[in-house]
Amino acid sequence: METEENELEDNPFMTRGCCQVPKAILRSDSTLRHGCSKLNAYDWLDNIPEIDDNAPFDCVEVRLKNSHKDFYRLPPNVTVVRGDLVAVESNPGHDLGIVDLTGEIVKLQMKKKNIRSDSLEIKKLYRKARLNDIEKWVASVQKEESALQRSRKISLDLKLKMKFNDIEFQGDGLKATFYYSADERVDFRELIRILADEFGVRVEMKQIGVRQEAGRVGGIGSCGRELCCSTWLNDFKTVSTHAARVQQLSLNPQKLAGQCSKLKCCLNYEQETYVDALKEFPSTDIKLKTRAGDAFHQKTDIFQKLMWYSYVADPFNMLAIPLDKVKEIIQANRDKKVIEKLEDFAQITEKKNVFESYETDIENLKKYE
Repeated sequence: METEENELEDNPFMTRGCCQVPKAILRSDSTLRHGCSKLNAYDWLDNIPEIDDNAPFDCVEVRLKNSHKDFYRLPPNVTVVRGDLVAVESNPGHDLGIVDLTGEIVKLQMKKKNIRSDSLEIKKLYRKARLNDIEKWVASVQKEESALQRSRKISLDLKLKMKFNDIEFQGDGLKATFYYSADERVDFRELIRILADEFGVRVEMKQIGVRQEAGRVGGIGSCGRELCCSTWLNDFKTVSTHAARVQQLSLNPQKLAGQCSKLKCCLNYEQETYVDALKEFPSTDIKLKTRAGDAFHQKTDIFQKLMWYSYVADPFNMLAIPLDKVKEIIQANRDKKVIEKLEDFAQITEKKNVFESYETDIENLKKYE
């Protein structure tokens, strides 16, 4: 067991979503299709037989690194299956990738991403990887970590205000893509020359944002688990302060910000559930009219179906009123009836020591979006 764990820790192909270093073979399901890949896709059409009259779909989805994949067109008389190592078109030369999806499911994936199957911009899949292709690919991937450390040292020596996050060597070893993050524009012309001489490859620089940086570098979230963006999340959606307000969360930037210093992606996970639950609650702008004075809304407990109100004259004294009672009071007010006091309907009474200012918190949160 300890030997297996050590192999995983020393495995440079974890960045490709592989549990082991690929052997010099054409196919290995246990190595290439399971375990570490956050880009794994379930082919729910796998067990459905194809119609004989239809020619097999000529495009496949190929995983290049554990952060991106692309579609490639098959040449005539070449058949591949999931898990195959294949040589695909790149500029310059060729790259190696892992076949992730084949058949009709690829057509649906392309439609989902608004890519036309007859587009001339779809790159070519050359062939299944040969023995020398795999050996060269393995050697290139194994030197990515040391190259990353060396690149960071070079950028520090040049006093550049940038941070290298990841390096991806092309399968044929002709090109390397350097992913970096920076707060301002960086003049890296001298850096490119040094990197090209140092590693003997064509250098391509790609700037990424802080969210993409967290996904590539990884880490542990406040929940105690690995970051979603580095383990399974590959379809990023914008996170706004509205999601926090809908879920009645405290608008504290330090609690709502993730490792990337932006709002946590998990704020979106339950937002739709909260939106549906809030549909049965009345508007928070409605004031309750009583003989003791008007009362305004303070907060809502969605799970217990309680709404907290305070009198305008005594904002620090909050009363928790069940949802059905609130609706009853609102209906009475619409019928021109005024109830005696809220205490007759209150379930819980709470004294607030400090009046919360949501406007200030919202302004502080805007920079984290």
